[in-house]
Amino acid sequence: MATAKTSGGNAAFKNFNNQFAHISDPNERRRLALAEIDKAPFGWYHVRAVVVAGIGFFTDAYDIFAINLVTGMLGLVYWADGVIPEHSDTAIKVSTSGGTVIGQLGFGWLADVVGRKKMYGVELMVIIAATLAQSLSSESYSMHIVGVLVFWRVIMGIGIGGDYPLSSIITAEFATTKWRGAMMGAVFAMQGIGQFGAAVMALIVTVAFKSQTEGVPNDACGVGCRTAVDRMWRIVIGFGAVPAAIALYYRLTIPETPRYTFDVARDVEKAAADVEAYQQGRSGGDPDEIRRIQTQRTADEELAIPKASWADFIGHYGQWRYGKILLGTAGSWFLLDVAFYGLGLNNSVILAAIGYSAKDTVYVKLYNNAVGNLILICAGSIPGYWVTVFTVDIVGRKPIQLMGFTVLTILFCIIGFAFDKLSQNGLLALYVLCQFFFNFGPNATTFIVPGEVFPTRYRSTSHGMSAAAGKVGAIIAQVLIGPLRVRGNPTKENPSPWLNHVMQIFALFMFCGIFTTLLIPETKRKTLEELCGELYGEGIAAEERKLQDAEPAEPAPDPKASA
Repeated sequence: MATAKTSGGNAAFKNFNNQFAHISDPNERRRLALAEIDKAPFGWYHVRAVVVAGIGFFTDAYDIFAINLVTGMLGLVYWADGVIPEHSDTAIKVSTSGGTVIGQLGFGWLADVVGRKKMYGVELMVIIAATLAQSLSSESYSMHIVGVLVFWRVIMGIGIGGDYPLSSIITAEFATTKWRGAMMGAVFAMQGIGQFGAAVMALIVTVAFKSQTEGVPNDACGVGCRTAVDRMWRIVIGFGAVPAAIALYYRLTIPETPRYTFDVARDVEKAAADVEAYQQGRSGGDPDEIRRIQTQRTADEELAIPKASWADFIGHYGQWRYGKILLGTAGSWFLLDVAFYGLGLNNSVILAAIGYSAKDTVYVKLYNNAVGNLILICAGSIPGYWVTVFTVDIVGRKPIQLMGFTVLTILFCIIGFAFDKLSQNGLLALYVLCQFFFNFGPNATTFIVPGEVFPTRYRSTSHGMSAAAGKVGAIIAQVLIGPLRVRGNPTKENPSPWLNHVMQIFALFMFCGIFTTLLIPETKRKTLEELCGELYGEGIAAEERKLQDAEPAEPAPDPKASA
């Protein structure tokens, strides 16, 4: 049944509904409508999608990495000697990763079940509420501040975890094929800007309260000093809710991705209308409801895409050609995050190398911590993110990831086996190179590839599983591998005697990442349907084959008759 035509449309905003109204086969309409997204020239609607998703990632990174700056302030406020105990510091930081695992699995599954649009924005609401709750938290006779912060950071982690699969797959499903990697990379690159923003905010509040903290010894922070530092950490944490609040409206008003509407909701009319709405910047299409019901009934019978179910999920990934991809994405992310988060344990050594180690006075301690982190972020992290953005659609995802794991293996071997022979400047240079090749390497590609290689009906769930594997690696790095650095005989001059062996362990994880990378396909300049095998020979070609099969074959000419 052909679709009724609608009014509207011009050279700038095509009326895709009218363009495909004469197509009766829902598979062919799906192919043509998705082709409009895949081959669309890069425009403002692409920029808008990147910005809306990117602000969320800015918030995620800000909230995750701000705590590294805040724990020093908490030590000054709540502990007499001005230093937070290591077990309390670890608990506060690991709680976020624990919540993130829950969010990645839960939101990833829900986005495949109820839709991307319905879940996008919910995770930001969770982040906003938990962030504000942290900034207003305080201890009491029955509850220590660490317990309160751990609780709220688990809740915040759930929201942050939900942002990983949602932002990745929504950007991928709306992106043009030619620049999909750059768009997804730009979203993830906001992680570096979020780290930078957290350090800048810590520096601002440190300078703002300078008069109450300057010249005060760390172990003699009085009432006035503690009041000032107490305000400082609350401002740093609370500011994380501001960009999330700005992005919330735009996330709640995006249209559902046409791929989800076609392949999971199986609503051909709505999906075609949403393609047009997206390119016009509207929150959703308005198809003719009567035609929509009629076409949806037909589509349920004729669409070639399998319906999502647990049996189909197990059957799909039970095939090695699909299961190995999930193993490759999850395994690579796990191996990466062990070293990526574990390297943060080396920050104090690096800050000392560049002259920004902790000092004996409150102001200088907080100032050096903020400025030192700014230097490290600007030197390695941010350049690495943006080199990936500009090269990922030219070089490809798989070569960048392979190169990154290979170079990181070499760098960690140098740090681990030559640790005692390296100068402080040499150690700093190697640290900056590690940060660069993390981000111009597997840290970016492990986010991009899972958003591309899986079928639409399981794309969010599979991305969430891959990302959750990464956060499990981060927890292992912080809880199990991290304490290894103090094995042996720690002294004031050498507080981490086993740090070189920890670096050797990280080198082994990076080496293993080379092999998990071999399990993933190259996704550069390929459509999502091509990557996950959702073409199924649909459309006109299939109709023509049916017609050819139905036509009786012409009899061969009789040679006697011709004679």
